[in-house]
Amino acid sequence: MERVLDYSRVFTQAIERLHAEGRYRVFIDILRNKGNFPNARCFAGHNGPKPITVWCSNDYLAMGQHPKVIAAMEDALHDVGAGSGGTRNIGGNTHYHIDLEEELADLHGKDAALLFTSGYVSNDATLSTLGKVLPGCIIFSDELNHASMIAGIRNSGCEKHVWRHNDLAHLEELLAEADPDAPKLIAFESVYSMDGDVAPLADICDLADKYNALTYLDEVHAVGMYGPRGGGISDRDGVADRITIIEGTLGKAFGVMGGYIATSRTIIDVIRSYAPGFIFTTSLSPVLVAGTLASVRHLKSSSEERDGQQAAAALLKTMFAEAGLPVMASTTHIVPLMVGDPVRAKRISDILLAEYGIYVQPINYPTVPRGTERLRFTPGPSHTAEMMRELTDALVEIWDRMELRKAA
Repeated sequence: MERVLDYSRVFTQAIERLHAEGRYRVFIDILRNKGNFPNARCFAGHNGPKPITVWCSNDYLAMGQHPKVIAAMEDALHDVGAGSGGTRNIGGNTHYHIDLEEELADLHGKDAALLFTSGYVSNDATLSTLGKVLPGCIIFSDELNHASMIAGIRNSGCEKHVWRHNDLAHLEELLAEADPDAPKLIAFESVYSMDGDVAPLADICDLADKYNALTYLDEVHAVGMYGPRGGGISDRDGVADRITIIEGTLGKAFGVMGGYIATSRTIIDVIRSYAPGFIFTTSLSPVLVAGTLASVRHLKSSSEERDGQQAAAALLKTMFAEAGLPVMASTTHIVPLMVGDPVRAKRISDILLAEYGIYVQPINYPTVPRGTERLRFTPGPSHTAEMMRELTDALVEIWDRMELRKAA
């Protein structure tokens, strides 16, 4: 008798494996309070909304709540309506899109920029297209690069080499072994968002110059956050002109939604003409673009939000360390607290939300390697010292309750 595949069982087993490993993901059911971030309302498991404090948002500077951003979105909505009307080629190339691309190009000192619907799409579409357009291209990728970069490199179909995280000696070793006549692309991030460390941008550029390689820099966790105008680590370190392509997001520090690349006009023309991920998708709503435009313009001239965020991150790191909590070393705005076990990380997160009204999402595999599961805090300019003290006290109580190891 012919065997019939039980599809439902296969899918059920896949989910059961996640539960068994302690890494089944549960999405929170919340609404943010307009103009009052990080305060929000949580609906899950309650009879109506319960007030909570959000500690893990990537809206790092609370620009998603800024009056200028909200006003710009409201104006655009009443001016042009909700949607863009189609792809950029057919009906979705609005004046808002053109203005924002000019602002982003200026932000990074590049000739041009190109908008995408998300940072994931901008990485996937650009890297996959570059690998196909450059015959015989070899891509060198940092081992901790984001999943979207990995997907783009894989989809390019070209030869790739993974170099140990921020290990310049290993990168040069791989570059030296490669065909000197082959096109080369070095892909890396500026701020690595799970550990909070920073790539040595100038040194990587030196290697790129030495081996005639292009450079592709993902600045998604740094744009808006660093540099005198918010251009990212490359802006802060004065090396943006040495980077071939800078990629960023509009959904983190800029507080809205979308992704982009900034580079030469020729490369922009190639990507917009060849990348399926750009060509065949509806463009961002002009309402979103208008809000982002206001955010980018504001952060180019205002350092108040960046300064407040850096001060908040420094204070929380100090509080965690003084309380004996295992805070990981970080030179950026990311404040990771090591747990090292997915079940315990989830349990801590659950207790914080249920008993203390504090929301932080556990981070586990495949976002971070197994055995390095953690809680990742992103304090912003609106998190007060009192909020930080309440958070620290709650964590100490939970650590003691669960008999977890504290820092040495």
